[in-house]
Amino acid sequence: MEQFALIIFGVTSNLAKLKLIPALYDLEEKGLLSDQSIIVGIARSPLSKEEFQKYILEVLSTENRHHQHDTKPAIVKSLVNRMKYLQGNFEPQNNSDALYRNLKQFLLKQGTSCNNHLYYLATYPELYEKIFSSLQKNGLNKKNQGWVRLMIEKPIGHDLKSARLLNRLLKRYFSEEQIYRLDHYLGKDTIQNILVFSFGNGLLQPLMNREYVDHIQITSSEDFGIGKRGGYYNSVGCLKDVGQNHLLQMLVVATMDPPAEFSNRAVTDGRIKILKQLEPDPKNIIFGQYNGYRYEDNIKADSQTDTFFALKTQINSERWRGVPIYMRAGKKLAMSVTEISIVFKIPANRMFPHHSLANRPNTLTYRIQPNEGIALEILTKRPGHKLQIDNDLMQFCYSTKKNTQADAYEKLIYDAISGDPTFFNDSPEVEASWAFIDQYLKRNNKLHIYDPGSWGPEAADKLIKADKREWIEPSLALCNFSV
Repeated sequence: MEQFALIIFGVTSNLAKLKLIPALYDLEEKGLLSDQSIIVGIARSPLSKEEFQKYILEVLSTENRHHQHDTKPAIVKSLVNRMKYLQGNFEPQNNSDALYRNLKQFLLKQGTSCNNHLYYLATYPELYEKIFSSLQKNGLNKKNQGWVRLMIEKPIGHDLKSARLLNRLLKRYFSEEQIYRLDHYLGKDTIQNILVFSFGNGLLQPLMNREYVDHIQITSSEDFGIGKRGGYYNSVGCLKDVGQNHLLQMLVVATMDPPAEFSNRAVTDGRIKILKQLEPDPKNIIFGQYNGYRYEDNIKADSQTDTFFALKTQINSERWRGVPIYMRAGKKLAMSVTEISIVFKIPANRMFPHHSLANRPNTLTYRIQPNEGIALEILTKRPGHKLQIDNDLMQFCYSTKKNTQADAYEKLIYDAISGDPTFFNDSPEVEASWAFIDQYLKRNNKLHIYDPGSWGPEAADKLIKADKREWIEPSLALCNFSV
């Protein structure tokens, strides 16, 4: 890999603590960071070299559900040695020119080993313009030698209008090929494996159409609440927080047409095509809020923020037209699970019609988390003299593989350094997803209160039962060998 400088704006943020620094450790451990590359952390707090190193050590030694393997002292030392710290306040109301002059001088002192610059903004979007303009003022947003790239996190706007404004802002200072808009779901192994499973095998792809598929379900549930995120979460709600990005990314990857080649442009265009073919159905959306949400920190007593949604849509294409798609997500639900289920039609000539399982459809499930894997639900004969039928799973499970899964942030940072934007969003993709979601946000639907530990409000069940279907309860047996 080429040598580079990774500059993190907001290195002491929660995002940096939970995701970025652990991901950098993993890259270091796997030898994926070139020898002379450096990582520059920027934050407001005045920290000495020793204090910054102590901070990195504390981050990597703190229990983290996103980084659950042991850290090795030698790898930690190697990572800490390549990390540098610059103190500076980059908020709009502050005079931060000194910070960018210092950054420029620091990078120049590194010589040719830092010709390539990757900026990671672990900050609020409100700070972007000040940061961008300051980078431009100091000649840090473009280079004659080497490359300059920018990574920014979701949310990319809060509706279509704001997303367009943000994309215009980005393109004022950077070219599109420099911009890496990150939705970490696209970096997950199972999401990427859907492409290989679908297009690398000839078995199931011919069945992925309206002739054979009855409907599609997507569930993204969490068994915990908003925690300390009240201030942020109350301003967005569930549909904007995960519906506009994570769930739509899952849907488009699972339903896109085979790309002509495996390239960034072909894969991205395939995702965009599905987004533009999605038909919003604002009459068929349910918003919910868990009982007790209004007692959480930084939440108003009359908050109307959704912590749950369920909606219905379909893809208006020759391949998928008429196949309903049901999506639901929420907090404080029965379990934490994220998966896509493609439910096949029951053939009219299926044998064993007298059996109790005869009307159970074959279902293909992509489990994103936990117990990641892919499973096909099938009927099998139970061992023994009598013809008895069981419902079983034919499955691929990551837990059976010797190689551990790479964290999504680790993979996407590596992709950005390598210059591969395949699993990032470009501006048309972001805007197409907001154009779809905006249609549901315009409708002022009733907010349904639901009990923690349930699967959401009763109205969500009625939504799918109106079509004589039911929500699938995620299987505890999928890639869980302790069951």
